[in-house]
Amino acid sequence: MKAGQVFRCFTAKDGRAVILRTPRWEDLDDLLDFYNSLVDEGVDITDLPTEKVTREEETSWLGRRLADIENDRIIGIVAEVDERVVANSEVERKSGIMGHVGKLGILIKAGFRDIGIGTEMMKALIAESRRMGLKVLVLDVFASNNRARHLYKKVGFEETGRIPKGIGRKGEYIDLIRMTMTL
Repeated sequence: MKAGQVFRCFTAKDGRAVILRTPRWEDLDDLLDFYNSLVDEGVDITDLPTEKVTREEETSWLGRRLADIENDRIIGIVAEVDERVVANSEVERKSGIMGHVGKLGILIKAGFRDIGIGTEMMKALIAESRRMGLKVLVLDVFASNNRARHLYKKVGFEETGRIPKGIGRKGEYIDLIRMTMTL
């Protein structure tokens, strides 16, 4: 995949135009703002940092991601609305004897949830995972993240495991759920 490659354009439920595409260097400041807004919000996401990231950290992360996307090690898709990145998602291929498995992650900025962006991103990730030859997709989700769990079930994921109290945050423990889709 190439940087900025468009997968599809659609109109969200709220009437805004959405472009699903691969990320590009020009997205750096949008992605930095996006991730730090999720940290401020305290969203229930398993791999999200708990501290804000610096521009230097984001530059390093984006450089690695763009190289991995170009070399087909990762499927990366962002959603753009009004020329701003409002969602980011990826499927990372596991290695070795698990090379047929991809780990999926998706993040959507507040104000852009429940308008169809997540569903369309998931459909694009699933289609690209098939194109890449993956056979299984997995993801982890907080048991308390009902919105995400609903989306994952809607597109065909099933709960295949649970770690009771697998997430420890702010003195509370929440179950971690593993969901899987066979392609």
